[in-house]
Amino acid sequence: MNYKEKYEQWCSDPYFDDLTKEELKAIAGDDGEIEDRFYRQLEFGTGGLRGVIGAGTNRMNIYTVRQATQGLANYIVSQNGQMRGVAIAYDSRRMSPEFAKEAALCLNANDIKTYLFESLRPTPELSFAVRQLNCMAGIVITASHNPREYNGYKVYWEDGAQITPPHDKNILAEAEHVREFSQVKMMDEVEAVKSGLHQMVGSEIDDLYMEELKKQSIHPEVIKEVAKDIKIVYTPLHGAGNLPVQRVLKELGFENVYVVKEQEQPDGSFPTVAYPNPEDEKAFALALKLAEEVDADIVLATDPDADRLGVYAKDAKTGKYVSFTGNMSGMLIAEYILRERTKTNTMPEHPALVETIVTTKMAKAVADTYAVALIEVLTGFKYIGEQIRLFEENQSYHYVFGLEESYGCLAGTYARDKDACVAVMMLCEVAAYYKAKDQTLWDAMIDMYEKYGYYKEGLTTLTLKGIDGAKQIQDIMDRQRKNPPKVLGNHAVLAVRDYNEDRRIVMSTGETSSTGLPKSNVLYYELEDCAWCCIRPSGTEPKIKFYYGVKGISLEDAAEKLEALKQDLVKDE
Repeated sequence: MNYKEKYEQWCSDPYFDDLTKEELKAIAGDDGEIEDRFYRQLEFGTGGLRGVIGAGTNRMNIYTVRQATQGLANYIVSQNGQMRGVAIAYDSRRMSPEFAKEAALCLNANDIKTYLFESLRPTPELSFAVRQLNCMAGIVITASHNPREYNGYKVYWEDGAQITPPHDKNILAEAEHVREFSQVKMMDEVEAVKSGLHQMVGSEIDDLYMEELKKQSIHPEVIKEVAKDIKIVYTPLHGAGNLPVQRVLKELGFENVYVVKEQEQPDGSFPTVAYPNPEDEKAFALALKLAEEVDADIVLATDPDADRLGVYAKDAKTGKYVSFTGNMSGMLIAEYILRERTKTNTMPEHPALVETIVTTKMAKAVADTYAVALIEVLTGFKYIGEQIRLFEENQSYHYVFGLEESYGCLAGTYARDKDACVAVMMLCEVAAYYKAKDQTLWDAMIDMYEKYGYYKEGLTTLTLKGIDGAKQIQDIMDRQRKNPPKVLGNHAVLAVRDYNEDRRIVMSTGETSSTGLPKSNVLYYELEDCAWCCIRPSGTEPKIKFYYGVKGISLEDAAEKLEALKQDLVKDE
Protein backbone atom coordinates (compact mmCIF):
# COMPACT_ATOMS: atom_id res chain seq x y z
CA MET A 1 0.00 0.00 0.00
CA ASN A 2 1.12 3.55 -0.62
CA TYR A 3 0.94 6.20 2.09
CA LYS A 4 -2.55 7.36 1.07
CA GLU A 5 -3.94 3.85 1.19
CA LYS A 6 -2.40 3.29 4.62
CA TYR A 7 -3.93 6.55 5.80
CA GLU A 8 -7.38 5.46 4.61
CA GLN A 9 -6.94 2.09 6.30
CA TRP A 10 -6.16 3.72 9.65
CA CYS A 11 -9.17 6.00 9.26
CA SER A 12 -11.63 3.17 8.60
CA ASP A 13 -10.34 -0.11 10.07
CA PRO A 14 -12.17 -1.02 13.32
CA TYR A 15 -8.81 -2.17 14.78
CA PHE A 16 -7.87 1.46 15.41
CA ASP A 17 -9.51 3.38 18.25
CA ASP A 18 -11.74 6.43 17.82
CA LEU A 19 -9.18 8.94 19.15
CA THR A 20 -6.66 7.75 16.58
CA LYS A 21 -9.20 8.14 13.80
CA GLU A 22 -10.19 11.61 14.99
CA GLU A 23 -6.55 12.72 14.99
CA LEU A 24 -6.07 11.45 11.46
CA LYS A 25 -9.31 12.87 10.06
CA ALA A 26 -8.21 16.28 11.36
CA ILE A 27 -5.33 16.27 8.86
CA ALA A 28 -7.46 15.26 5.86
CA GLY A 29 -6.33 17.31 2.85
CA ASP A 30 -2.83 17.96 4.26
CA ASP A 31 -0.97 15.67 1.88
CA GLY A 32 2.47 16.55 3.23
CA GLU A 33 1.50 15.67 6.81
CA ILE A 34 -0.21 12.46 5.71
CA GLU A 35 2.85 11.42 3.70
CA ASP A 36 5.19 12.10 6.64
CA ARG A 37 3.04 9.99 8.96
CA PHE A 38 2.65 7.06 6.56
CA TYR A 39 5.49 7.01 4.02
CA ARG A 40 7.29 4.37 6.08
CA GLN A 41 7.03 2.15 9.12
CA LEU A 42 8.70 3.75 12.16
CA GLU A 43 12.07 2.09 11.94
CA PHE A 44 12.94 -0.52 14.54
CA GLY A 45 16.65 0.21 14.66
CA THR A 46 19.44 -1.63 16.40
CA GLY A 47 18.31 -0.19 19.74
CA GLY A 48 14.55 0.01 19.27
CA LEU A 49 12.13 2.77 18.30
CA ARG A 50 12.18 6.53 18.67
CA GLY A 51 9.79 9.00 17.11
CA VAL A 52 7.17 11.72 17.49
CA ILE A 53 4.08 10.65 19.42
CA GLY A 54 1.01 10.51 17.18
CA ALA A 55 -1.15 8.44 14.84
CA GLY A 56 0.46 6.80 11.81
CA THR A 57 2.94 4.12 10.85
CA ASN A 58 5.84 6.60 11.20
CA ARG A 59 4.86 7.68 14.72
CA MET A 60 5.10 6.38 18.29
CA ASN A 61 1.69 5.01 19.30
CA ILE A 62 0.25 1.89 20.88
CA TYR A 63 0.04 0.18 17.50
CA THR A 64 3.67 0.66 16.49
CA VAL A 65 4.69 -0.36 20.03
CA ARG A 66 2.64 -3.54 19.70
CA GLN A 67 4.22 -4.39 16.36
CA ALA A 68 7.74 -3.91 17.68
CA THR A 69 6.92 -5.97 20.77
CA GLN A 70 5.51 -8.82 18.70
CA GLY A 71 8.79 -8.96 16.81
CA LEU A 72 10.70 -9.06 20.10
CA ALA A 73 8.32 -11.74 21.41
CA ASN A 74 8.91 -13.91 18.36
CA TYR A 75 12.66 -13.73 18.92
CA ILE A 76 12.39 -14.50 22.65
CA VAL A 77 10.25 -17.54 21.87
CA SER A 78 12.83 -18.69 19.31
CA GLN A 79 15.43 -18.51 22.12
CA ASN A 80 13.15 -20.38 24.60
CA GLY A 81 13.23 -17.39 26.93
CA GLN A 82 9.51 -17.16 27.73
CA MET A 83 9.62 -18.04 31.42
CA ARG A 84 12.76 -16.02 32.13
CA GLY A 85 10.64 -13.08 31.10
CA VAL A 86 11.13 -9.40 30.32
CA ALA A 87 11.59 -6.47 32.72
CA ILE A 88 9.82 -3.26 31.66
CA ALA A 89 10.35 0.29 32.91
CA TYR A 90 9.35 3.74 31.72
CA ASP A 91 10.07 7.41 32.34
CA SER A 92 7.91 10.53 32.72
CA ARG A 93 7.17 11.19 29.05
CA ARG A 94 3.67 11.37 27.61
CA MET A 95 2.21 7.92 26.95
CA SER A 96 5.11 6.13 28.66
CA PRO A 97 2.91 4.16 31.12
CA GLU A 98 0.48 3.26 28.34
CA PHE A 99 3.22 2.07 25.99
CA ALA A 100 4.81 0.03 28.79
CA LYS A 101 1.53 -1.72 29.56
CA GLU A 102 0.82 -2.43 25.87
CA ALA A 103 4.27 -3.99 25.53
CA ALA A 104 3.70 -6.14 28.63
CA LEU A 105 0.31 -7.41 27.49
CA CYS A 106 1.64 -8.25 24.03
CA LEU A 107 4.44 -10.26 25.60
CA ASN A 108 1.98 -11.94 27.98
CA ALA A 109 -0.18 -12.95 25.00
CA ASN A 110 2.89 -14.75 23.68
CA ASP A 111 3.24 -16.64 27.00
CA ILE A 112 6.18 -14.47 28.06
CA LYS A 113 6.36 -13.39 31.69
CA THR A 114 6.79 -9.68 32.38
CA TYR A 115 8.06 -7.68 35.36
CA LEU A 116 6.53 -4.22 34.97
CA PHE A 117 7.68 -1.44 37.30
CA GLU A 118 4.77 0.04 39.24
CA SER A 119 5.78 3.62 38.40
CA LEU A 120 8.50 5.51 36.54
CA ARG A 121 12.12 4.44 37.08
CA PRO A 122 15.55 5.46 35.74
CA THR A 123 16.74 3.60 32.66
CA PRO A 124 19.85 2.27 34.49
CA GLU A 125 17.62 0.65 37.11
CA LEU A 126 15.97 -1.29 34.28
CA SER A 127 19.43 -2.44 33.16
CA PHE A 128 20.11 -3.57 36.74
CA ALA A 129 16.72 -5.29 37.04
CA VAL A 130 17.23 -7.42 33.90
CA ARG A 131 20.16 -9.18 35.51
CA GLN A 132 18.78 -9.12 39.04
CA LEU A 133 15.59 -10.87 37.90
CA ASN A 134 17.47 -13.17 35.49
CA CYS A 135 15.34 -11.92 32.59
CA MET A 136 15.86 -12.77 28.96
CA ALA A 137 15.34 -9.16 27.92
CA GLY A 138 14.28 -5.71 29.04
CA ILE A 139 12.32 -2.80 27.62
CA VAL A 140 12.41 0.84 28.69
CA ILE A 141 9.96 3.38 27.32
CA THR A 142 11.85 6.65 26.93
CA ALA A 143 13.07 9.13 24.37
CA SER A 144 15.94 10.07 26.67
CA HIS A 145 16.77 13.77 26.21
CA ASN A 146 14.72 14.36 23.04
CA PRO A 147 12.14 17.18 22.79
CA ARG A 148 8.76 16.73 24.50
CA GLU A 149 6.92 15.51 21.39
CA TYR A 150 9.04 12.35 21.25
CA ASN A 151 8.92 8.98 22.94
CA GLY A 152 10.87 5.80 22.37
CA TYR A 153 11.32 2.11 23.08
CA LYS A 154 14.73 0.63 23.92
CA VAL A 155 15.47 -3.08 24.11
CA TYR A 156 17.98 -4.76 26.44
CA TRP A 157 19.24 -8.32 26.42
CA GLU A 158 19.99 -10.75 29.24
CA ASP A 159 23.37 -9.16 30.05
CA GLY A 160 21.58 -5.90 30.97
CA ALA A 161 23.03 -3.94 28.03
CA GLN A 162 21.15 -2.59 25.05
CA ILE A 163 21.02 -5.16 22.27
CA THR A 164 24.22 -5.69 20.25
CA PRO A 165 25.09 -8.20 17.49
CA PRO A 166 23.80 -10.76 16.80
CA HIS A 167 20.64 -10.09 18.82
CA ASP A 168 20.03 -6.60 17.44
CA LYS A 169 19.96 -7.80 13.83
CA ASN A 170 17.92 -10.90 14.71
CA ILE A 171 15.29 -8.91 16.61
CA LEU A 172 15.22 -6.35 13.81
CA ALA A 173 14.56 -9.14 11.30
CA GLU A 174 11.70 -10.49 13.41
CA ALA A 175 10.20 -7.01 13.78
CA GLU A 176 10.31 -6.52 10.01
CA HIS A 177 8.24 -9.67 9.54
CA VAL A 178 5.37 -8.20 11.59
CA ARG A 179 3.76 -6.11 8.88
CA GLU A 180 0.08 -6.74 9.57
CA PHE A 181 -1.70 -5.92 12.81
CA SER A 182 -3.43 -9.29 12.57
CA GLN A 183 -0.04 -10.81 13.44
CA VAL A 184 0.04 -8.99 16.81
CA LYS A 185 -1.16 -10.91 19.85
CA MET A 186 -2.70 -9.10 22.81
CA MET A 187 -4.05 -10.24 26.18
CA ASP A 188 -6.51 -8.82 28.67
CA GLU A 189 -4.75 -7.40 31.73
CA VAL A 190 -6.96 -9.22 34.26
CA GLU A 191 -6.31 -12.54 32.54
CA ALA A 192 -2.59 -11.80 32.31
CA VAL A 193 -2.40 -11.16 36.06
CA LYS A 194 -4.44 -14.31 36.85
CA SER A 195 -2.16 -16.41 34.69
CA GLY A 196 0.90 -15.25 36.63
CA LEU A 197 2.47 -13.82 33.48
CA HIS A 198 1.99 -10.17 34.47
CA GLN A 199 3.94 -9.24 37.61
CA MET A 200 4.53 -5.78 39.10
CA VAL A 201 7.84 -4.86 40.73
CA GLY A 202 8.87 -1.88 42.83
CA SER A 203 10.63 -1.13 46.10
CA GLU A 204 12.37 -4.50 46.39
CA ILE A 205 14.36 -3.72 43.23
CA ASP A 206 14.83 -0.08 44.31
CA ASP A 207 16.48 -1.17 47.55
CA LEU A 208 18.88 -3.56 45.83
CA TYR A 209 19.75 -0.95 43.19
CA MET A 210 20.43 1.64 45.89
CA GLU A 211 22.81 -0.70 47.72
CA GLU A 212 24.80 -1.22 44.52
CA LEU A 213 25.07 2.54 43.98
CA LYS A 214 26.44 3.11 47.47
CA LYS A 215 29.06 0.38 46.99
CA GLN A 216 30.78 2.62 44.43
CA SER A 217 31.76 5.18 47.08
CA ILE A 218 35.50 5.17 47.77
CA HIS A 219 35.84 7.66 50.64
CA PRO A 220 32.58 7.83 52.65
CA GLU A 221 34.60 9.40 55.46
CA VAL A 222 35.31 12.45 53.29
CA ILE A 223 31.59 12.94 52.72
CA LYS A 224 30.99 12.92 56.47
CA GLU A 225 33.79 15.44 56.96
CA VAL A 226 32.20 18.11 54.73
CA ALA A 227 28.54 16.99 54.76
CA LYS A 228 27.40 20.09 56.66
CA ASP A 229 29.37 22.50 54.45
CA ILE A 230 29.00 21.37 50.85
CA LYS A 231 25.87 22.61 49.06
CA ILE A 232 24.32 20.77 46.14
CA VAL A 233 21.56 21.99 43.82
CA TYR A 234 19.77 19.31 41.81
CA THR A 235 17.02 19.23 39.18
CA PRO A 236 15.50 16.08 37.68
CA LEU A 237 14.01 18.19 34.84
CA HIS A 238 10.57 16.65 35.50
CA GLY A 239 12.01 13.16 35.03
CA ALA A 240 12.71 9.86 36.75
CA GLY A 241 15.86 10.87 38.64
CA ASN A 242 14.21 12.75 41.50
CA LEU A 243 13.59 9.97 44.04
CA PRO A 244 16.72 7.82 43.51
CA VAL A 245 19.08 10.80 43.37
CA GLN A 246 17.70 12.38 46.52
CA ARG A 247 17.73 9.02 48.27
CA VAL A 248 21.32 8.07 47.45
CA LEU A 249 22.67 11.50 48.42
CA LYS A 250 20.78 11.39 51.71
CA GLU A 251 21.93 7.85 52.52
CA LEU A 252 25.54 8.79 51.77
CA GLY A 253 25.25 11.63 54.29
CA PHE A 254 24.99 14.81 52.22
CA GLU A 255 22.91 17.26 54.27
CA ASN A 256 22.47 20.30 52.01
CA VAL A 257 20.73 19.10 48.83
CA TYR A 258 18.44 21.72 47.29
CA VAL A 259 15.99 20.45 44.67
CA VAL A 260 14.49 22.82 42.09
CA LYS A 261 10.84 22.71 43.18
CA GLU A 262 9.45 23.85 39.83
CA GLN A 263 11.09 20.84 38.14
CA GLU A 264 10.83 18.23 40.88
CA GLN A 265 7.61 16.46 39.89
CA PRO A 266 7.40 14.18 36.82
CA ASP A 267 5.69 15.89 33.89
CA GLY A 268 5.94 14.73 30.28
CA SER A 269 5.02 18.16 28.94
CA PHE A 270 8.23 19.56 30.52
CA PRO A 271 6.54 22.92 31.24
CA THR A 272 9.67 24.76 32.45
CA VAL A 273 12.05 23.78 29.64
CA ALA A 274 11.80 23.79 25.86
CA TYR A 275 14.22 20.87 25.68
CA PRO A 276 14.73 18.52 28.69
CA ASN A 277 18.40 17.99 27.96
CA PRO A 278 21.12 18.56 30.58
CA GLU A 279 23.51 19.33 27.71
CA ASP A 280 21.47 22.50 27.01
CA GLU A 281 22.43 25.52 29.14
CA LYS A 282 18.82 26.80 28.99
CA ALA A 283 17.70 23.75 30.96
CA PHE A 284 19.81 25.01 33.88
CA ALA A 285 18.14 28.43 34.21
CA LEU A 286 16.09 27.62 37.33
CA ALA A 287 18.83 25.49 38.88
CA LEU A 288 21.41 28.25 38.51
CA LYS A 289 18.99 30.78 39.98
CA LEU A 290 18.59 28.54 43.04
CA ALA A 291 22.36 27.97 43.16
CA GLU A 292 22.97 31.72 43.40
CA GLU A 293 20.42 31.99 46.21
CA VAL A 294 21.94 29.22 48.33
CA ASP A 295 25.59 29.71 47.26
CA ALA A 296 25.86 26.14 45.95
CA ASP A 297 29.17 24.39 45.26
CA ILE A 298 27.81 22.17 42.52
CA VAL A 299 24.70 22.26 40.28
CA LEU A 300 23.39 19.04 38.72
CA ALA A 301 20.66 18.10 36.23
CA THR A 302 19.56 14.68 34.98
CA ASP A 303 17.54 14.00 31.84
CA PRO A 304 14.02 12.45 31.86
CA ASP A 305 15.19 8.83 32.14
CA ALA A 306 18.14 9.70 34.40
CA ASP A 307 20.96 8.26 32.38
CA ARG A 308 22.67 11.59 31.50
CA LEU A 309 24.10 14.17 33.88
CA GLY A 310 24.79 17.85 33.27
CA VAL A 311 27.01 19.84 35.65
CA TYR A 312 27.90 23.40 36.68
CA ALA A 313 30.36 24.27 39.42
CA LYS A 314 31.59 27.52 40.91
CA ASP A 315 34.78 29.21 39.81
CA ALA A 316 36.07 30.51 43.16
CA LYS A 317 38.06 33.30 41.50
CA THR A 318 35.14 34.87 39.61
CA GLY A 319 32.22 33.62 41.71
CA LYS A 320 30.52 32.49 38.48
CA TYR A 321 29.17 29.04 37.71
CA VAL A 322 31.04 27.22 34.94
CA SER A 323 29.49 24.62 32.63
CA PHE A 324 31.14 21.20 32.41
CA THR A 325 30.85 19.03 29.32
CA GLY A 326 30.26 15.31 29.66
CA ASN A 327 33.94 14.80 28.87
CA MET A 328 34.98 17.12 31.70
CA SER A 329 32.75 15.63 34.39
CA GLY A 330 33.59 12.12 33.18
CA MET A 331 37.31 12.82 33.41
CA LEU A 332 37.00 14.22 36.94
CA ILE A 333 35.27 11.00 38.03
CA ALA A 334 37.72 8.80 36.10
CA GLU A 335 40.78 10.53 37.59
CA TYR A 336 39.30 10.26 41.09
CA ILE A 337 38.48 6.55 40.77
CA LEU A 338 41.80 5.58 39.19
CA ARG A 339 43.89 7.70 41.55
CA GLU A 340 42.10 6.70 44.75
CA ARG A 341 41.77 3.01 43.82
CA THR A 342 45.50 3.00 43.17
CA LYS A 343 46.26 4.78 46.48
CA THR A 344 44.03 2.49 48.52
CA ASN A 345 45.19 -0.71 46.78
CA THR A 346 41.64 -1.49 45.69
CA MET A 347 42.34 -1.42 41.95
CA PRO A 348 41.53 -4.82 40.41
CA GLU A 349 44.05 -6.74 38.32
CA HIS A 350 44.15 -5.79 34.63
CA PRO A 351 41.94 -2.71 35.04
CA ALA A 352 40.32 -1.11 32.00
CA LEU A 353 38.78 2.26 31.23
CA VAL A 354 36.27 2.11 28.35
CA GLU A 355 35.19 5.03 26.16
CA THR A 356 33.64 5.63 22.76
CA ILE A 357 35.70 6.81 19.78
CA VAL A 358 34.18 10.33 20.00
CA THR A 359 35.05 10.83 23.67
CA THR A 360 37.95 13.01 24.89
CA LYS A 361 41.52 11.99 24.19
CA MET A 362 42.38 13.05 27.73
CA ALA A 363 41.16 9.58 28.74
CA LYS A 364 44.26 8.02 27.15
CA ALA A 365 46.57 10.29 29.15
CA VAL A 366 44.73 9.53 32.40
CA ALA A 367 44.65 5.78 31.77
CA ASP A 368 48.38 5.71 30.95
CA THR A 369 49.21 7.56 34.18
CA TYR A 370 47.62 4.83 36.29
CA ALA A 371 48.66 1.87 34.08
CA VAL A 372 45.06 1.20 33.11
CA ALA A 373 44.14 -0.17 29.68
CA LEU A 374 42.02 2.12 27.50
CA ILE A 375 39.47 0.33 25.32
CA GLU A 376 37.68 2.30 22.58
CA VAL A 377 34.30 1.28 21.16
CA LEU A 378 31.79 2.65 18.68
CA THR A 379 29.44 5.46 19.67
CA GLY A 380 26.66 4.27 21.97
CA PHE A 381 26.89 3.14 25.57
CA LYS A 382 25.61 -0.30 24.59
CA TYR A 383 29.10 -1.03 23.27
CA ILE A 384 30.59 -0.10 26.65
CA GLY A 385 28.08 -2.42 28.31
CA GLU A 386 29.05 -5.14 25.85
CA GLN A 387 32.70 -4.81 26.89
CA ILE A 388 31.80 -5.54 30.52
CA ARG A 389 30.22 -8.83 29.42
CA LEU A 390 33.18 -9.69 27.19
CA PHE A 391 35.65 -8.94 30.00
CA GLU A 392 33.75 -11.34 32.26
CA GLU A 393 33.57 -14.03 29.59
CA ASN A 394 37.20 -13.98 28.48
CA GLN A 395 38.68 -12.75 31.79
CA SER A 396 40.87 -10.27 29.91
CA TYR A 397 40.23 -7.10 31.91
CA HIS A 398 38.33 -5.79 34.90
CA TYR A 399 36.05 -2.87 34.09
CA VAL A 400 36.75 0.16 36.28
CA PHE A 401 34.89 3.02 34.58
CA GLY A 402 33.25 3.85 31.27
CA LEU A 403 32.14 7.10 29.69
CA GLU A 404 30.88 8.72 26.52
CA GLU A 405 30.98 12.37 25.49
CA SER A 406 27.20 12.72 25.54
CA TYR A 407 27.03 13.17 29.32
CA GLY A 408 26.89 9.49 30.23
CA CYS A 409 29.09 7.29 32.41
CA LEU A 410 29.02 4.22 34.63
CA ALA A 411 31.03 3.35 37.74
CA GLY A 412 30.69 -0.31 38.69
CA THR A 413 29.18 -3.25 36.82
CA TYR A 414 25.81 -3.60 38.58
CA ALA A 415 24.24 -2.02 35.45
CA ARG A 416 25.29 -2.17 31.82
CA ASP A 417 24.13 1.26 30.72
CA LYS A 418 25.08 4.80 31.63
CA ASP A 419 23.69 5.89 34.99
CA ALA A 420 23.18 9.51 36.02
CA CYS A 421 22.33 8.41 39.56
CA VAL A 422 25.77 6.92 40.13
CA ALA A 423 27.33 9.84 38.25
CA VAL A 424 25.64 12.27 40.66
CA MET A 425 26.83 10.44 43.76
CA MET A 426 30.38 10.00 42.43
CA LEU A 427 30.70 13.62 41.33
CA CYS A 428 29.33 14.81 44.68
CA GLU A 429 31.94 12.65 46.41
CA VAL A 430 34.62 14.13 44.14
CA ALA A 431 33.35 17.62 45.01
CA ALA A 432 33.47 16.71 48.73
CA TYR A 433 37.03 15.41 48.35
CA TYR A 434 38.18 18.72 46.86
CA LYS A 435 36.05 20.76 49.27
CA ALA A 436 38.03 19.19 52.10
CA LYS A 437 41.14 20.56 50.37
CA ASP A 438 39.58 24.03 49.90
CA GLN A 439 39.21 23.48 46.16
CA THR A 440 36.21 23.62 43.85
CA LEU A 441 35.49 21.20 41.02
CA TRP A 442 36.60 23.93 38.63
CA ASP A 443 39.94 24.17 40.47
CA ALA A 444 40.27 20.40 40.10
CA MET A 445 39.49 20.61 36.38
CA ILE A 446 42.15 23.25 35.82
CA ASP A 447 44.64 21.07 37.70
CA MET A 448 43.81 18.21 35.33
CA TYR A 449 44.33 20.47 32.31
CA GLU A 450 47.70 21.58 33.67
CA LYS A 451 48.69 17.98 34.29
CA TYR A 452 47.47 16.38 31.05
CA GLY A 453 46.95 19.21 28.56
CA TYR A 454 44.03 21.45 27.66
CA TYR A 455 41.82 19.00 25.79
CA LYS A 456 38.65 20.47 24.35
CA GLU A 457 35.90 18.89 22.28
CA GLY A 458 32.87 20.04 20.30
CA LEU A 459 29.82 18.72 18.49
CA THR A 460 27.91 20.27 15.59
CA THR A 461 24.63 18.71 14.54
CA LEU A 462 22.64 19.22 11.35
CA THR A 463 18.96 18.28 11.52
CA LEU A 464 17.63 17.10 8.14
CA LYS A 465 14.10 15.74 8.43
CA GLY A 466 11.96 13.63 6.13
CA ILE A 467 12.72 11.80 2.90
CA ASP A 468 14.85 14.61 1.48
CA GLY A 469 16.79 14.93 4.72
CA ALA A 470 17.71 11.24 4.74
CA LYS A 471 19.08 11.62 1.20
CA GLN A 472 21.06 14.75 2.16
CA ILE A 473 22.66 12.89 5.06
CA GLN A 474 23.69 10.03 2.80
CA ASP A 475 25.04 12.50 0.22
CA ILE A 476 27.26 14.12 2.88
CA MET A 477 28.68 10.74 3.89
CA ASP A 478 29.25 9.75 0.25
CA ARG A 479 31.01 13.03 -0.52
CA GLN A 480 33.30 12.69 2.49
CA ARG A 481 34.19 9.12 1.50
CA LYS A 482 35.01 10.00 -2.09
CA ASN A 483 37.04 13.10 -1.29
CA PRO A 484 38.65 12.82 2.16
CA PRO A 485 40.30 16.10 3.26
CA LYS A 486 44.08 16.35 3.56
CA VAL A 487 44.02 19.23 6.09
CA LEU A 488 41.37 20.22 8.66
CA GLY A 489 41.62 23.30 10.86
CA ASN A 490 45.32 23.72 10.06
CA HIS A 491 45.97 20.12 11.13
CA ALA A 492 47.24 17.59 8.62
CA VAL A 493 45.06 14.48 8.28
CA LEU A 494 47.29 11.58 9.32
CA ALA A 495 44.84 8.72 8.79
CA VAL A 496 41.20 8.08 7.88
CA ARG A 497 39.11 5.35 9.47
CA ASP A 498 36.04 4.21 7.54
CA TYR A 499 34.14 1.96 9.91
CA ASN A 500 31.63 1.06 7.21
CA GLU A 501 34.44 -0.50 5.18
CA ASP A 502 36.44 -1.64 8.25
CA ARG A 503 39.45 0.19 6.89
CA ARG A 504 42.06 2.57 8.26
CA ILE A 505 44.20 4.35 5.66
CA VAL A 506 47.48 6.10 6.50
CA MET A 507 47.43 9.20 4.29
CA SER A 508 51.20 9.50 3.75
CA THR A 509 51.76 5.91 2.63
CA GLY A 510 48.35 4.55 1.63
CA GLU A 511 48.89 1.65 4.02
CA THR A 512 45.59 0.06 5.09
CA SER A 513 44.56 -1.95 8.14
CA SER A 514 41.40 -2.99 9.96
CA THR A 515 39.63 -0.61 12.35
CA GLY A 516 39.09 -3.49 14.76
CA LEU A 517 35.50 -2.47 15.44
CA PRO A 518 32.11 -3.57 14.01
CA LYS A 519 30.79 -2.17 10.74
CA SER A 520 29.13 1.23 11.17
CA ASN A 521 28.42 4.25 8.96
CA VAL A 522 31.14 6.37 10.59
CA LEU A 523 34.14 8.31 9.28
CA TYR A 524 36.98 9.27 11.62
CA TYR A 525 39.95 11.54 10.86
CA GLU A 526 43.15 11.28 12.90
CA LEU A 527 44.89 14.67 12.83
CA GLU A 528 48.30 15.88 13.94
CA ASP A 529 48.83 17.49 17.40
CA CYS A 530 46.34 15.11 19.10
CA ALA A 531 43.43 16.62 17.14
CA TRP A 532 40.67 14.52 15.57
CA CYS A 533 37.18 14.66 14.08
CA CYS A 534 34.40 12.21 13.31
CA ILE A 535 31.24 12.25 11.17
CA ARG A 536 28.25 9.96 11.60
CA PRO A 537 24.48 9.96 11.06
CA SER A 538 22.46 9.70 14.28
CA GLY A 539 20.97 6.29 14.93
CA THR A 540 17.87 7.69 16.64
CA GLU A 541 17.13 11.11 15.10
CA PRO A 542 17.10 12.72 11.60
CA LYS A 543 20.52 14.25 12.19
CA ILE A 544 24.12 14.06 11.07
CA LYS A 545 26.74 14.73 13.73
CA PHE A 546 30.22 16.25 13.46
CA TYR A 547 32.47 15.58 16.46
CA TYR A 548 35.90 17.17 16.89
CA GLY A 549 38.61 17.66 19.47
CA VAL A 550 41.95 19.37 20.02
CA LYS A 551 44.70 19.70 22.62
CA GLY A 552 45.89 23.20 23.55
CA ILE A 553 48.32 24.83 25.95
CA SER A 554 45.67 26.99 27.63
CA LEU A 555 41.90 27.40 27.71
CA GLU A 556 42.13 30.18 25.13
CA ASP A 557 44.49 28.27 22.85
CA ALA A 558 42.28 25.17 22.91
CA ALA A 559 39.16 27.25 22.19
CA GLU A 560 40.81 28.92 19.18
CA LYS A 561 42.03 25.62 17.77
CA LEU A 562 38.63 24.01 18.25
CA GLU A 563 36.78 26.85 16.49
CA ALA A 564 39.15 26.69 13.51
CA LEU A 565 38.64 22.94 13.24
CA LYS A 566 34.87 23.27 13.50
CA GLN A 567 34.66 25.94 10.80
CA ASP A 568 36.77 23.92 8.40
CA LEU A 569 34.89 20.68 9.06
CA VAL A 570 31.37 22.00 8.40
CA LYS A 571 32.11 24.77 5.87
CA ASP A 572 30.55 22.90 2.93
CA GLU A 573 27.57 21.40 4.77
